[in-house]
Amino acid sequence: MEGQREQIHLLTPYKMGNFQLAHRIVLAPMTRFRSYNSVPQPHAILYYSQRTTSGGFLIAEATAISQAAQGFKDTPGIWSKEHIYAWKPIVEAVHAKGGIFFCQLWHPGRASDQSFESNIGHPPVSSTDKPCSPFIDTTTGEVLLEFLPPQRLKPEEITEIVNDFRVAARNAMEAGFDGVEIHGANDYLIDQFLKDQVNDRSDEYGGPLENRCKFALQVVEAVANEIGADRVGIRLSPFSNYMDSADSDPEALGLYMAKSLNKYGILYCHMTESRAEDTQDETDQWSDGLVPMKQAFNGTFIAAGGYDRENGNNAIAQERAELIAYGRLFSANPDLPKRFELDAPLNKYQRDTFYIGDPIVGYTDYPFLKDVTNENEYHEERLAFDV
Repeated sequence: MEGQREQIHLLTPYKMGNFQLAHRIVLAPMTRFRSYNSVPQPHAILYYSQRTTSGGFLIAEATAISQAAQGFKDTPGIWSKEHIYAWKPIVEAVHAKGGIFFCQLWHPGRASDQSFESNIGHPPVSSTDKPCSPFIDTTTGEVLLEFLPPQRLKPEEITEIVNDFRVAARNAMEAGFDGVEIHGANDYLIDQFLKDQVNDRSDEYGGPLENRCKFALQVVEAVANEIGADRVGIRLSPFSNYMDSADSDPEALGLYMAKSLNKYGILYCHMTESRAEDTQDETDQWSDGLVPMKQAFNGTFIAAGGYDRENGNNAIAQERAELIAYGRLFSANPDLPKRFELDAPLNKYQRDTFYIGDPIVGYTDYPFLKDVTNENEYHEERLAFDV
């Protein structure tokens, strides 16, 4: 509108605990398969630095807390000195551009591919001994991945995994990260305990809601005690039904977790929208499902799940969340905040390159907008990187 510029709430500053953010657009954590033999690679330096803005908040891809948690080939780890040293230059590149960078700590549990060599001798573990249903190509009917029956964790083994999360958080801080996000979503191990359609235990970790949330909260407490609650977040997906994981009352689960987290004073809670579970692509449909959780949680609330520019902006304006996490759009548009600022066209993401191992294709080769001298004129540039 002539003489009046659109107010872009996504681009307003926000103070998240001790971190001063320049805008509300977060790089969401995404599983990637480009860390060969679990070691982060130099090409990740370019990938993350491309997506860094001064005062921007980035969450690294799902990162295994132990060798036993290495559920998929070529996903990164954070359990050894080798991993710490490999992550350091990646973190330094983000910091050099003024970004804030958290490491997502991950244990996939029963949702693990056991076919690759380094996982031989490490059967998957879970809250249950029931396996996930196989991944099937909905177009061809081909079985893409079959899951082995997991071993049901004993209480003493759960305690060991809680400690693995604690040590991984300490390692992440040694690598230079500003904090960690505990992955409690998407039917990975913590979520397998939270959901009553998966958790069939009859001990202190099963049955009532309070018992099913016990493991998650023990991890939160251990990690917060190790590195400070002001450097800890958690990701949850109470509405998700990935890999047979669902809950009979997701609203109650999400609300209980949001309230319980306040006891530990952690920095943020990151939740996925219920609408994100019904589609593989972005949608302009959205619900009020997360609002009670947001209102119950005392810290920063991050919402994720298929947001675009318009409904992300509305979510901030209407106080449905303080920050919005973008995955697919940010993967395909390394300069997403600039594109949102200018309301510029977006690159389309290439779904078939999400999980390949190529160090460039579908990773660092998405084009940038060039300097814009006319709001109707856009140019593209590609960054070259020589490791």
